[in-house]
Amino acid sequence: MVKDMNSSSTRGILRAAAGKEKFTLSRFEPDSTLKPFVEHYWVIRFNLQDESPYTQKVLSYPNVHLAFEQDEEGRRALVYGIPRKPFVRELSGVGHVLGIKFHAGGFYPFWLQDVSLLTGTTIGASRVFGQEGEAWLDAILDAGSDAAMATVAENVLLERLPESDLQAELSTAIVQETLNDRTIIKVEQLSTRTGLSIRQLQRLFRKYIGVTPKWVIKRFRLQEAAERLERDESLQWAEIAVQLGYFDQAHFIKDFKAVIGQSPNTYRQHLDTQ
Repeated sequence: MVKDMNSSSTRGILRAAAGKEKFTLSRFEPDSTLKPFVEHYWVIRFNLQDESPYTQKVLSYPNVHLAFEQDEEGRRALVYGIPRKPFVRELSGVGHVLGIKFHAGGFYPFWLQDVSLLTGTTIGASRVFGQEGEAWLDAILDAGSDAAMATVAENVLLERLPESDLQAELSTAIVQETLNDRTIIKVEQLSTRTGLSIRQLQRLFRKYIGVTPKWVIKRFRLQEAAERLERDESLQWAEIAVQLGYFDQAHFIKDFKAVIGQSPNTYRQHLDTQ
């Protein structure tokens, strides 16, 4: 049975304060049976009927999402692989989305192919789940409340429950440790902690997660940097760079701009104008 989660975390949602004025976000924990595969369910609702469209940018986690969407363009069921660039979505009119965020490694048992094949792509849910994927669409989107939608989504997954996969669970554990421990700044550290060679880690990540270990480390550290910039206007770039394991400020700024699309200074200036 799904359980309501604390939805206050906005890590990865760039300029989250402005976004909260445009949409609501709720999250729900999965049943224990699905916890090896699913991190949580999420629901977004927006009503911008009398407003201009709003563009939201998300610095995505290394997770695959299955989303059931309704907006002015209609309804669709889609599987989102990990975006290579920040995910950008324009919201307009009225709509709502129920998403299933799979653990890093948690989608492989449903997909049974290298998850890297999905990276940077979006495919119809029917390509993974057959025609049932489309059949679930109306049942989920018409369920009513956020919790009711999450419950229907959980029930359809329980009907397709895959076998457990120890390598998938190992992948999940490695990514979670990388997220939680900010001192992990190099792939060599993951190799030492896991007892896997760098090449073994790369193969594991390609098959079960979809991106490289280096990508995951850099993404988590830069998510943290963006979150800190939004919380504390007094932080200096050099201070953030050192705390996140960068040897110099210039390298941090280069990576921040490459991933976020703006320098830290420009990003902070835009925060000030929200």
